[in-house]
Amino acid sequence: MLPTPGFHHLHLNSADPDAAIDWYTRQFPSTKRTDWNGYPALESPNNILILFDKVDAPPTSEPQSAIWHFGWHVTDARASLATFKLRPEVTLLPLYTTDAGGSVLISSDTWPGTGGVPGRTAAQIEQAKRDGIQPAGGGGFAYMTGPDSALVEIAGNYPTERFNHVHLWQEDPLCALLWYQKHLNAPVRAGVAAAPVTDGNCKVPRGAERSWPALDREGMFRSPRAGVEFGDVVLTWYPNQGDQPLAPSRGQLQDHIGLSVADLDAWVAKLESEGVVFLTRIYPVGDTRAVMIEGPSKEALELVALP
Repeated sequence: MLPTPGFHHLHLNSADPDAAIDWYTRQFPSTKRTDWNGYPALESPNNILILFDKVDAPPTSEPQSAIWHFGWHVTDARASLATFKLRPEVTLLPLYTTDAGGSVLISSDTWPGTGGVPGRTAAQIEQAKRDGIQPAGGGGFAYMTGPDSALVEIAGNYPTERFNHVHLWQEDPLCALLWYQKHLNAPVRAGVAAAPVTDGNCKVPRGAERSWPALDREGMFRSPRAGVEFGDVVLTWYPNQGDQPLAPSRGQLQDHIGLSVADLDAWVAKLESEGVVFLTRIYPVGDTRAVMIEGPSKEALELVALP
C-alpha cells in the first residue's frame, strides 16, 4: 500500500493575493508570506501552505462546491475574538442558537453539543433548558469573513496556532469516507463516523433534523458526518445542505486541495486502475509535477510530487 499523502496546500483564487496574504499574516501571527514554485503563498508553522492564483474578477463561491471553509487552531479563542473585534478589517459572523433567533460569536457561549456532535437539535436544546445545562465557556469555534469573502474558522484552545482543517460538504458523507480510504489510503478521523462503513451501507439519507449553533438561522444538517486525516490536517464533512448537486470546485474561490506524494507515477497507476476521474493528467508545477483528480462530490484534488 502506498503511504498516505501529506496535506500540502489549499489553493485559492484571489483578486489581490498580496492583500490577502497581508490580511492572513496579521490575523494569524504564526504564519508568514512565502512563495512556492511561482505561486504567492501563506505558510503555516506546520509547513502547510495556502497558495494563491490572481484572477481578474472577484472569485465566486456559488453555486456551492464541496469545499466549504478552512480554519486554524488558536491558543486562546476568546483572546483572539477580543482582538478581532477591534480590527475594522475583520467581520465576525453570528452563530445562531435557535431558529427563533438569538446568536453568539463563539460556540461555547451557547448550549454545548451532545453525543460527539458540535450542536443540538431543537428537542435537545429544550432538554438542555429543562436540565439547566449552561454554556461551557472557554474555548470554542467562531467564524469570520476573510479576503475574497472567504469563510474562515478559528477553534481553540490548542497548544499552538496553526492551519488545521478544511470543512467540506458531501453528497453521501459515508460513501465519501470509503472513497478517501480506498483511493487515497486516508485514515479515518476518530469520532466522526460510525463503524463499520461498507459499500453496502454507506448511502445514508441526510438526517431530518437541523441543529445549532449554525451560521444559518434555520440551523444545519449534521448527520451523517465523516472525515479523514492527512498528517495533522483534517478534512471533515457534513451532508450537502441544499437540494442542488454540489458544483465543481475548479475556478471558484477555494479551487482545490493539494496533497503531496513521493512517487507520483505509482499513484497515477493506482488511481487509473481504480477508475478515479482525472481532471488533468501529469503536468509541470515549477520544478515538480502534479495531477488533478476529482473527489466524490466534484472537489478537485491535486497530487504533487515531493521528495
